Amino acid sequence: MNATTADAGPDTVTCQPQAGQLRRAADDTMLAGVAAGIARYLNADVMLVRVIIAALALCSGAGAALYVAAWLLIPRDGEDQSIATAWMASHHGQFR
Repeated sequence: MNATTADAGPDTVTCQPQAGQLRRAADDTMLAGVAAGIARYLNADVMLVRVIIAALALCSGAGAALYVAAWLLIPRDGEDQSIATAWMASHHGQFR
């Protein structure tokens, strides 16, 4: 082990998720970062994911519904809660 390898610690500065976590991307976004997050999770090209979502949206409308659901349910990079989870937590006692 040399000096550069011994000094290299974990990278805690970046907001990138750990391997295997599905997160909406904070960078490389067009709308909400869903396609970029899915592409990163699947190790696929982001344009391919965007084309698939657009094709599903144009053919059956399912792409738009799935995109909105993913936007609400998948947390963004650097956040530990999704939009839906945060909304439910803030309105926890109002529906009893």
